[in-house]
Amino acid sequence: MFTNPVINSIIEREGHYVDHPHDKGGPTCWGITEEVARKHGYMGDMKHLSKEKAYMILEDDYWRAPGFDKVHDIAPILALELCDTGTNIGTTLPVKWLQRWLNAFNNQQKYYPDITVDGRLGSKSFSALTSFLKKRAPHGENVLITSMNCSQGNYYLELVEKREKNEAFIYGWISTRVALI
Repeated sequence: MFTNPVINSIIEREGHYVDHPHDKGGPTCWGITEEVARKHGYMGDMKHLSKEKAYMILEDDYWRAPGFDKVHDIAPILALELCDTGTNIGTTLPVKWLQRWLNAFNNQQKYYPDITVDGRLGSKSFSALTSFLKKRAPHGENVLITSMNCSQGNYYLELVEKREKNEAFIYGWISTRVALI
């Protein structure tokens, strides 16, 4: 059942049950918040959410639904970065960062046309990604991940600046989430 190495990595990184008093997400198990678990029909105590149920939710909501499985076919490490970030903050914002960076790297549309920054992966986003990686081989994927990490780090910094209680989490976010995977 646990055949997706990306989801396995996220489950390992997230760990089992956490309920930090300053976490707005509330009780979390295997990276799944209580709100998300309830949307998937789980009604039990979050401490008892099975790894199997979490795996299914992660694969459905944070892998297939946003199209990260299709990114994996083009750029496997980037897909892991997107899925990991999406698990932590939702999938829309990481996709927007990807789209923004692809637009920034298109050399004034000489490499490929600008894409709409809408947080959804469609054919134009995939085409731009493919063109970028071809143009910037062999290091393009790593540069794109580094760029995404810049956006992610800034996002976490802004969270802390807006809400002091998030200082309890920023070191962990930066040390485990903002890195070349």
